Amino acid sequence: MNLFLSAIRLALSAIARNKMRATLTVLGILIGVTAVVMVTALAGGASESVGNQIDSFGSNLIFINPENVQQSGVRGKVTGRLTEADARAIAREAVSVSDVAPWLSTMGQVVYGDKNVQTSFGGTTRAYFPIRRFKIGRGELWSESDESMKTKVCVLGQTVAEKLFGTGDPIGRTVRIGRAPFRVIGVLEPKGTSAFGDDQDDRVLMPIGSFRARVMHTAPERTDMLMASSTSELTTARAQAEITSLLRQRHRIAEGKDADFKVNTQAEFRQAQEAITRVLSALLLAVAGVSLVVGGIGVMNIMLVSVAERTREIGIRLSIGARERDILVQFLIEAVALSMVGGVLGILLGSAATIGLGRALGWNAVPSVDSIFVATATSAFIGVAFGFLPARRAASLDPIEALRQE
Repeated sequence: MNLFLSAIRLALSAIARNKMRATLTVLGILIGVTAVVMVTALAGGASESVGNQIDSFGSNLIFINPENVQQSGVRGKVTGRLTEADARAIAREAVSVSDVAPWLSTMGQVVYGDKNVQTSFGGTTRAYFPIRRFKIGRGELWSESDESMKTKVCVLGQTVAEKLFGTGDPIGRTVRIGRAPFRVIGVLEPKGTSAFGDDQDDRVLMPIGSFRARVMHTAPERTDMLMASSTSELTTARAQAEITSLLRQRHRIAEGKDADFKVNTQAEFRQAQEAITRVLSALLLAVAGVSLVVGGIGVMNIMLVSVAERTREIGIRLSIGARERDILVQFLIEAVALSMVGGVLGILLGSAATIGLGRALGWNAVPSVDSIFVATATSAFIGVAFGFLPARRAASLDPIEALRQE
C-alpha cells in the first residue's frame, strides 16, 4: 500500500510540474472518450426513434406487392397482378389476419377556389384506417355504401387541409380533383413524418372505386398493393405464411415456381433498420476508437519524453534503494492518471453534448451506464497499455548511466 501511495504522490507531483504538457495529453484522451460516449448514446437514440416511427406506421403491418416473374424460356417478364378479390379472399380465409385493404395511389392536384395544392391521392377501403392507425380528427369516415356506390367523397390529411383552407373548417366543402368535384367529409388527425421520410399528413384519401373511376383508371379491381394487419405481433409470421399460401393457390402458381407477388412484414423492416443501425454504429465506433488510439500514442510519446527528461532523477532513486518495480509503478500510475482524467472529462463532456443534441433532434439519447463503464475501463486500459513501454524503459535504466545524464 505504501508503494502505491508513494507512487501516486510522485506521479501527481510530476504531472503538476508540467501542466501544459499534461493538459495536451489529456485532451487527446478526452476527444476519443467523448466520441465513444456520443456515438454509443446517439446510435441507441436514433435506433429507438426510427423504430418508433416504423411502429407508428401501422399495426402489425403486412405488405403484399406484385412482383415481376421471369417465365422459363421467355425473355419477357410477367407482371404480377393483385386485385380487390385477393383482398376479400385474405380477409375471409386467413385466420391470422385481422384486416386487409387494397391500395391505389398517384400524385396530382387538388383545387379549392383559387388555391391549387400538389399532393398524394390514395384509393382504399375503410379497413385501411385501423391497419395504418389513421384516425379521423374532424368530420367522419366514408360509409360502406359510399364504397359500393363510388360516392365522390374524400378525407384530407392535415397538411392538405391547412394549405387549402387555412384555419377554416373544410368539412362539407367541395374540392376539385381532376375534373371531378369531391365533397370533404373528414380531416385526419396529424400523423407526422414516417420512417421513410414522407409527410403522412400530405394526402387525400377516398373510396377505391371513386379513385379508379375519376382519378386514375385501372383494370377492374386492380390494385397497386394490398395492406394487411395480423391479429397480434405473435401471429405476424403465421399470417404471412397464410397469405402466401392462399395467393399462390388463387394465382395458380405451381410448387417450386416463383410467385408473382411478395409478402413483407413490418417486423422485417424493423430488423433491417436495426441491422443498418448496428453497422453504422460499428463504423462510427471504429472511428472513435482511432481517436482513442491516437490519444494513447500521445500518452506514450509524452511519457517517453518525461522518462528522457527525468533520467537523472530516476538514477538517483535507483541508487538510494528504489527497486525497478517502484519506478515501473510510478510511471504506470502517471500514465493511467493522465488517461483517467481525460476519460472522466470526456464522459462529462460527451454526456452533456449527447443530451443536448438528443433534445435538439427529439431523440431519447442518454448515455447508458454500460457505455460510461466501457469508456472508463478503456481510459484505464489505454493508460496501462501505452504507458507500459515508457515505464518499463524507466525501470530498466542503469543507475550509473542514468546519473551521468545532465
